Amino acid sequence: MTGGQVAGLIAAIAFLILVLFIGMFLTKLNKTLGQLNASMKTMTDDIDVISKQAENILASSNVLLDDVNEKFATIDPVFQAAADLGTSVSDLNDATRNLTAKVSSNTKTAEKASVASRFGRTAFNMYSRHRAKKADSMTTPQ
Repeated sequence: MTGGQVAGLIAAIAFLILVLFIGMFLTKLNKTLGQLNASMKTMTDDIDVISKQAENILASSNVLLDDVNEKFATIDPVFQAAADLGTSVSDLNDATRNLTAKVSSNTKTAEKASVASRFGRTAFNMYSRHRAKKADSMTTPQ
């Protein structure tokens, strides 16, 4: 065998090894792509199931939300009545304060008036006695 034949034989063996490795690589790649394809199919099926369940959940939540809105509309007058009651109580408190202030003011005025009327009566009585004494002294000879 000549050197060229040995070199050709080595090149052929190297090429054969390269073809075997490429073949093994392509076989593994084909197997991996098959698994990836199966996984994608499984994911697609699962996503379809999840999508249908999500639609059912959304439909149920819409029904529940409508029910809650109806019940809230039923309760709304209660809150309005409570707000009106609060306003009425506040108005009543203001009116009570005003009445208390007026009564207190009138009591003080009445006390002053009472003192003034007593003083006036006393003064009138004293004046009446004074006139009566004066009238007696004029009618009685000295």
